[in-house]
Amino acid sequence: MSALNRRQLLGAAGLSLAALPLVAGPAAAASIATPPMPPRKGRAVITGAESLRRSGWAALSGQRVGVVTNPTGILDDLTHVVDRMVGSGAVNVVAVFGPEHGFRGTAQAGDSEGNHVDPRTGVMVYDAYGATADKLAGFYRAAKVETVVFDIQDVGARFYTYIWTMYEAMKAAVATGVRFVVLDRPNPVGGSARGPMLLTPYISGVGKKEIVQQHGMTVGELARFFDGEFLQAEVGARLTELTVQKMTGWRREQRFVDTGQTWVMPSPNMPTPDTALLYPGTGLFEATNMSEGRGTTRPFELIGAPYVDYQWAAALTDRKLPGVEFREAYFTPTFSKNAGKVCGGVQIHVTDPAKVEAITVATHMMVEARRLYAGFDWRTGDTYAGRWSDLLTGSPRFREMLTTGAPAAEIVGAWRGELSEWNRRRDEYLLYTSDQR
Repeated sequence: MSALNRRQLLGAAGLSLAALPLVAGPAAAASIATPPMPPRKGRAVITGAESLRRSGWAALSGQRVGVVTNPTGILDDLTHVVDRMVGSGAVNVVAVFGPEHGFRGTAQAGDSEGNHVDPRTGVMVYDAYGATADKLAGFYRAAKVETVVFDIQDVGARFYTYIWTMYEAMKAAVATGVRFVVLDRPNPVGGSARGPMLLTPYISGVGKKEIVQQHGMTVGELARFFDGEFLQAEVGARLTELTVQKMTGWRREQRFVDTGQTWVMPSPNMPTPDTALLYPGTGLFEATNMSEGRGTTRPFELIGAPYVDYQWAAALTDRKLPGVEFREAYFTPTFSKNAGKVCGGVQIHVTDPAKVEAITVATHMMVEARRLYAGFDWRTGDTYAGRWSDLLTGSPRFREMLTTGAPAAEIVGAWRGELSEWNRRRDEYLLYTSDQR
């Protein structure tokens, strides 16, 4: 067994379910479903998935359903939405589409689980990571899907790939004429937008359309925005039908800690809600020669490099940035950049989730790192130095201002106008209010 890779493991496990149909019907795995735990009480927020379950899955009745999801697609009792749909006998789940890291979450960054039959449910799982709309449309046709359901916990950053999996799935839905249903979940970093706008020449796999770096929207709101702003221009039509199964109880000020929901890692390097809070900013360190903490137990919270010493933590502490504190830290990544090397740096501790502005924090960190250390540089291997920074921030401006010595406040202030325009454009697509409205 130890010699099997994850795809072989999933495939081998599926062989024991040969008696089940390749494309499972509504009762295909009812006999193997684990009895659910009773829902927990006192949750501040009820997710779209849980609301749909409580309705008896009414919105999916009589449809051939394909589900785009991963391990975050849980219900209040911590069972998975696909397992419950199939086990209920009320939903005809004919396909699952697994994004980066896979449906069951066995794959690392930049990897997936491949096409396979899910051992638990008998449902065919298609590999959606990096899949184009044309490829997804082919999957829909092969499984004869009539309704596509999207249920994944996003983390609120433009360069987190799940929202682009959703966008490609929406384009495929336009091409095939199928319904599209989003089961909404909280934006763990809240509903306020931050950061620079992506410019069209810098569209890539980590930013396929022109949105700001921390978009401040739920996936349901983003789906409405994508449908209203992008689909007609790109593919010639909007969705035949878009349904957002709304949450109840969520307000735009809420961070994940306020929701009463259980955090499930959306990916292997997103272990805590604090990681998600910091990621829209500290994710930018992927563009540098510093470790962003991959290969440690606190990625995007531990940042450092072999050339960093105690001075960085001291300088950052002096800046008194709201919502965070910096602790001098030393760590040795087990993989990714600087693997096997002792790195000096900081651990960022969140002291007040409501006050954290991650992109501002990361900007101050980079300004100080460049000031203190001659070794600070962009990562190697790009087509030009700093290209990855341009893709992550959406234009060369951040890189150019940083390298010419602009202060952090000036860099952050440079995107104020485009952020204001973004807030104006997105307003009609928002589904949830703030306590101040």
